[in-house]
Amino acid sequence: MQSSRIALMSTFGVTSAVFTAPAALAQVDVWQLLDQIEIEEVITETSYEVKKSLPSEIDDGLQGVEITGFAVPMIPGEMVQELLLVSDMGLCPLCGSGEHGATLQIRLAEPIPSFEEGAKLTLRGDLQAVRDPETWQAAIMTSAKLVTQ
Repeated sequence: MQSSRIALMSTFGVTSAVFTAPAALAQVDVWQLLDQIEIEEVITETSYEVKKSLPSEIDDGLQGVEITGFAVPMIPGEMVQELLLVSDMGLCPLCGSGEHGATLQIRLAEPIPSFEEGAKLTLRGDLQAVRDPETWQAAIMTSAKLVTQ
């Protein structure tokens, strides 16, 4: 039995695409995607709702993306499991002002040793939409692993 060159080439092409796709995802600018999120708060006498307009990449979910930012542990301690990441330390996500840039909650796959608040970290994980209509939070990174500190 003989296989045609086209059949073999198409097989290698599909295999090649499978192996190169994760590298392409790692180059997504997560901060740029987060900046595209639009939030509309709808308050009536009897209800509260947050409507979120997400870029399709976040809405569909992204796996294995990298992001670099400045981190603050959500719960201080010897080991950190969750943190908040901001793109610029000049921005204050915790000071009550809505005039800060994007903030991303990170859930680590495994706890990491405590670090100095505001440390610059690079993390790799899965970016997912937060669909809860009662919170402004629109995205979260899960299964994150520390790449550099």
